[in-house]
Amino acid sequence: MQQKKIVILENNHDTAEAVAECLRGEGFEVCGETDDGDEGVALIERTKPDVVLIGLVLKGLDGFGVMDALREKKISARAIVTGTFADDEIVSRVMAKGARYYLMKPVSPAVVAVRAKELASDTVKPAAVPAVREKRNPVSLDEKISGIFISIGIPPHIKGYGYLREGIKMAVEEPSIINNVTKQLYPKIAEKFNTTASKVERAIRHSIEVAWNRQRVDAINAVFGVRVYIGTDKPTNSEFIALVADKLILEGLVSY
Repeated sequence: MQQKKIVILENNHDTAEAVAECLRGEGFEVCGETDDGDEGVALIERTKPDVVLIGLVLKGLDGFGVMDALREKKISARAIVTGTFADDEIVSRVMAKGARYYLMKPVSPAVVAVRAKELASDTVKPAAVPAVREKRNPVSLDEKISGIFISIGIPPHIKGYGYLREGIKMAVEEPSIINNVTKQLYPKIAEKFNTTASKVERAIRHSIEVAWNRQRVDAINAVFGVRVYIGTDKPTNSEFIALVADKLILEGLVSY
């Protein structure tokens, strides 16, 4: 019987290696591993695997972008997606983009291997494969913010990602701080990350520009539930932080 092929897109090298070793033990040919979404799409195009394992958080093109690219290129590999996000909206988006399984991290390599074998089997019909969440935990504030970032296209490897997440957490915990970002919010973030307030401001602005430059305006409007922005119109740092913080407060993640 011909060996089934798989490509692994995972931002944690140790996790990728552990999964690859387990899959090889189950008879798979691991065609490659990468933590970069753009490289992953090229690798999948080149090796034509039966199954792809896609982490939502990747360098360059994120997991959502990878799935969009596979669909645009009409690549038929069956996708298993992994992530730390328990949010129903994120899971629904993953499945709508063509994933056959969504596995909550941490997930054991053995579980990944079982699901991969099911998908690689010629007897498995795509419509019969359900969305699976191996673990369902309460959604933390960090997880919710990360889910919003990945939805609108702010990649985790840029410096402003951490600054922006910290600023939103501060605004959730103390909403009035948004009225004094220059003298309070930026200096507090800078102190935590051992940098300067001006560098924090620039890095946050860059993060927001990245999302808009990726032309994710429709996704951005979908996240906030209203048509907030049109075309190249984008918010200031304080406007964006306030929008996300207000969304989280209104959703009941925190209460006052």
